[in-house]
Amino acid sequence: MTETKKECFGILDKVFPMGEDGLRETVTTCFDCPQKVPCLQAALATKEGLMFRSEILDRAPASGLAGKIKRWSEKKQLNRLLKEKQGKVK
Repeated sequence: MTETKKECFGILDKVFPMGEDGLRETVTTCFDCPQKVPCLQAALATKEGLMFRSEILDRAPASGLAGKIKRWSEKKQLNRLLKEKQGKVK
């Protein structure tokens, strides 16, 4: 049985909007939605979601050399994914 996707499915600003304090918050109506996990995953895979994930990495402290290398690797992967998304738009 397949469920139809809601119109808000995977749209970062609708399912994980910026709150008044400048932090992103989950919408309360999403808590009971059976599609919440794949929806948020889809939202974080969008161009806006990738930029958000990159911002989180910029703010997170990296301890030690291994932490810095891991963060660098994750940033590189996110930048690669962003370039792929931008290439598809053009």
